[in-house]
Amino acid sequence: MSEQNMHGKTWEETTEPEKAKRKNWAGFVEDEVVTFFDKHSLEKLTLEDGLGNKAKLQRTKNNGIKIEYTSSVVL
Repeated sequence: MSEQNMHGKTWEETTEPEKAKRKNWAGFVEDEVVTFFDKHSLEKLTLEDGLGNKAKLQRTKNNGIKIEYTSSVVL
């Protein structure tokens, strides 16, 4: 079984790959980046992947995490 078949693609990745890519960026930011941000008790963090996707995280006064992110699509 090939590596691609083992992991399979979601319906969205198959039918709308650009939309799935944006969703993956948001998922990455809201999961792995937030975990890193919280684990290291950071106050601010800015990321950019070089493909137009950007994210800014900032700790709020009540110790919450404010996230702003954008994704870019080239057609």
